[in-house]
Amino acid sequence: MAGPGPIPADELRAALAPTAAWLAGEADRPTRAVLGAAVKTSARWLAQQVPGRSVEVRVPPFVAVQCVPGPRHTRGTPPNVVETDPATWLRLVTGALTWAEAVGAGRVSASGNRADLSELLPLSPLRGDTAARSRPPES
Repeated sequence: MAGPGPIPADELRAALAPTAAWLAGEADRPTRAVLGAAVKTSARWLAQQVPGRSVEVRVPPFVAVQCVPGPRHTRGTPPNVVETDPATWLRLVTGALTWAEAVGAGRVSASGNRADLSELLPLSPLRGDTAARSRPPES
């Protein structure tokens, strides 16, 4: 059975749009379905753009994807793991938070020599989006 097709950039933007006010601290947390769609779509978009199996990106409870070319992990815990919460992930992919800020604040756990996603975030269709770069309050 074939997996889902590629995620277009417009679909990525549409999935993230309902979370923008929340991420900016201007609205209540979106429903689980809305939040899950934004997290899953953005993580899967990253995996399709940077295919590979050397890094596992985890955003519990919504998604775990493998990406980044390099040595493939086959069993057990992969050697390169990135894990964060949904709000931090969405701020990273939209550019509202930098990789260095998130890691420095302990909001991202990144283990392994390939687990630095700073060159991949924010996601390319969202770079330069000034609305996404508003500075949200810490949550």
